[in-house]
Amino acid sequence: MFSGGIVTVFVSDLDKAVRFYTEALGLKLGFRFGNEWASIKAGDSLVIGLHPASRDSPAGRKGSITLGLQLTEPIDKAVSVLKERGVKFRGSIVEDEGIQFAYFEDPDGNELYLADLNQAYKNYAAGATAT
Repeated sequence: MFSGGIVTVFVSDLDKAVRFYTEALGLKLGFRFGNEWASIKAGDSLVIGLHPASRDSPAGRKGSITLGLQLTEPIDKAVSVLKERGVKFRGSIVEDEGIQFAYFEDPDGNELYLADLNQAYKNYAAGATAT
């Protein structure tokens, strides 16, 4: 029935947001429709839709969205690369039940995080079944 999904992030400046998600984070621009919409591809199964903010849907509202990005490489390496690209992290890498996280924000203050799943968790998740 479903072929995928899109997380829509409301932004104050579409050009700035596209640069952040593509240049700083290294994600791929899928397509852009003028100043009304941009689709950012984050791996095979996540699309981030960037949409201009409005009075009803303001940009950067704390707690309204937290976007997690799973890693294919060690988190310390990813954090180092992203810091070189100008991404500012909040605090250091933290661990919770074997999963490492690093928290940061986009230019509008929307909260994002990197998630490094340890091998044991990856093996468990690969064998997990949906209920």
